[in-house]
Amino acid sequence: MNRTVLRSGAALAIASAAVVATTLPASAHVHVHPDATESGGYAALTFRVPNESDSASTTELVVTLPQDRPLASVSVRPVPGWSAEVTTKKLPEPVNTNNLTLTEAPRTITWTADAEDAGIAPGEYQEFAISAGPLPEPGTLVLPTKQVYSDGEVANWSDVAEEGEEEPEHPAPSFEVTAATESDQATTDDDQATTDEGGEADAAAAPAEASDPSDTPARVLGGLALVVALAGAALALISRRRA
Repeated sequence: MNRTVLRSGAALAIASAAVVATTLPASAHVHVHPDATESGGYAALTFRVPNESDSASTTELVVTLPQDRPLASVSVRPVPGWSAEVTTKKLPEPVNTNNLTLTEAPRTITWTADAEDAGIAPGEYQEFAISAGPLPEPGTLVLPTKQVYSDGEVANWSDVAEEGEEEPEHPAPSFEVTAATESDQATTDDDQATTDEGGEADAAAAPAEASDPSDTPARVLGGLALVVALAGAALALISRRRA
């Protein structure tokens, strides 16, 4: 019985190792992680870059931005030991997005290691982040990325799987841009209305805060009632003392 258990355990371990071996290559590629996805807003996009080489370091990373759904603004978070450059390119044709008409837009972002020992060594990973926006209309935003190694090898993460297909060997980093929520839009509209009508609202509120002339008789009657009550109390006290 012990032998059967041992054999079953060994078989399970081998099967588990096989599963891990087949899943690691598919997941060990460049990913992008947005901190926000709503159309029209800005997001911090973090590219997580693992090194897949056993002997060389990653020394350059190039991210290509779309031209059909361009991002109007891109800024780069510094990475110690790396230099970054954003290049802008004229669009094939003007693009209207988020109430903007763009004729040019950021096209590539290139990170370069200042020295080979500053690169991403085997068994390590690095994160590169940008702030970008406004995000375009809802849909998949694909960001092809080129990873260059110190030995000259280049990994192009640019494949896009069609709907229903399995993940390709070199998938491009991507994420889904979502529609802006109605609550956010309503908040924006309310804020705008408050800003536009603030003066009128204050003017309308002013008369309401002033005293109403119709309250004067009521105040006089209330005062007389208080005087009568005090007089009655005084007379009662005097009567008690005499008694």
